[in-house]
Amino acid sequence: MKKNALFLIIVAMFAACQPAQKANETQTPKIKILIDSDANNELDDQHALAYALLNSDIFDLVGVTVNNTRNGNGIQGQYDEALRIIQLFNLENKMPLFKGADKNYNEIVSEISDSAFDGQPAVDFIITEAMKMQDEKLVLLPVGKLTNIALAIKKEPKIIDKVRVVWLGANYPNPGEYNLDNDTTSVNPVIESGVPFEMVIVRYGEPSGTAAVTVTREEVAANLKGKGPKSNSEVTGRHGGTFTCFGDYSANLFEHAEMHGNPPSRALFDMAAVAVVKNPAWAQKIEVPAPKLRGVEWIEQPENTIKIIVWENFNRDSIVNDLFGLMEKATPK
Repeated sequence: MKKNALFLIIVAMFAACQPAQKANETQTPKIKILIDSDANNELDDQHALAYALLNSDIFDLVGVTVNNTRNGNGIQGQYDEALRIIQLFNLENKMPLFKGADKNYNEIVSEISDSAFDGQPAVDFIITEAMKMQDEKLVLLPVGKLTNIALAIKKEPKIIDKVRVVWLGANYPNPGEYNLDNDTTSVNPVIESGVPFEMVIVRYGEPSGTAAVTVTREEVAANLKGKGPKSNSEVTGRHGGTFTCFGDYSANLFEHAEMHGNPPSRALFDMAAVAVVKNPAWAQKIEVPAPKLRGVEWIEQPENTIKIIVWENFNRDSIVNDLFGLMEKATPK
């Protein structure tokens, strides 16, 4: 009897270990991403960064770089706003953060062989992280102008095979858009390099673009305010005041932003780009021959052998509700 009992105990212990072992074997690797942001431009960059951090089970965010666009109070302003979000998630001195390009690609590119140039800390960081890749690609998520990405590719073309660029920008096939307008000279060098390139389309005022991924102040107050991880210290916001969770800072950003449309709302353009990397089913993608940018207008090149991906028709409810659910889950009980 004692031998039988011992045998049954051993069998039970072995069986109990099997599910955990199987789960470990089938666990999906995290997606390595690097966010390149004009963080202080409006309010969507902050939500994109927070969303990536909330998805730490999905993403391995290797670092953040910033670039300067015209509404961001200079490269220091962009850096400071990104740092605020990092601080609210208790990641200061843990999450790499580097300053990138202030000027445009065509003003900088002739200097990239110098030991120091405009954007050098961010450009070198992008290259370093990309060159670490072996059996996977680093997803570069530029949600501002493409300057840092274009400079990194020009300085070290070997990264072309090691990265996937998912850019929030352009109204393609229509002209213009804020990120595109801020450095038109950086767009063609990225596309023509042959790097895997995807455009997450903005399309102001149209239901097919990220412009339709909108949130109202009332939704923010009901679903985000007071929520999120608690920071260990108070963080001073860009509009003043102090904050200890991203939900309160989000509400403050919305309170100070001009609303658009009916109902009055604001689009989370940049966050949508991160969301489709997490779940491609939340938008539709099409492959097209890579067009060429002339000024702010797109010229179609139907015979081009280089193809790019265009993301459109975003599932606003799935994306926004995912943010709300993640914030609720991250809130200390």
